[in-house]
Amino acid sequence: MAAAPPLTRARIAATALALVDRDGLGAVTMRRIADELGVQAPSLYNHMRSKEELLDAVAESVMEQVDASAFRRLGWREALQEWAWSYYEALVAHPNLIPHLTVAFGRLDVALARADQVYAGLLRAGWTPSRATRIAAAVRYAVYGAALGSFAGGFPAEAARFPHLHEIDRLREAPERVDRAALKLLLDRFLAGLDEIAPTA
Repeated sequence: MAAAPPLTRARIAATALALVDRDGLGAVTMRRIADELGVQAPSLYNHMRSKEELLDAVAESVMEQVDASAFRRLGWREALQEWAWSYYEALVAHPNLIPHLTVAFGRLDVALARADQVYAGLLRAGWTPSRATRIAAAVRYAVYGAALGSFAGGFPAEAARFPHLHEIDRLREAPERVDRAALKLLLDRFLAGLDEIAPTA
């Protein structure tokens, strides 16, 4: 019989993320994670001091998937788009984790590093500090909202009884396409508005 892989911080976080994805944040306890790993709960505390630290480690692992490097190689408009879609892809894969990400963001080094990249890129492009802050915040709000819950998937079949929702089944057939198209529309219009007030070279 092969030996079990060593208990590491990364393995614990990956197990917790799988549990969050499957059963939601409320399912996460140190005992439940230990059971999933086939170990005793006290052994987890050699790697994580608390459930909050565990969830922060899970959030860090998701935020590591967000790429803000475009701000070093593209113009601000294209960089914002690449960052937004990278952010969306990371979050939409783990929507159950979003409530924790919203409260943990400011204490996650990787999240702050990404924010710093975005802010620095906007400042280099000539945006004022206050405008750069608002632009980054607005994109983040749009991404979080789009990833938190599917608009199209949120309508049950019974909604079709309302007179203007009679074609709701068509929305529910392709929720991902509808959600992505909605986020694209929002980003396109937002960026078009920014073009009107963009700093000149």
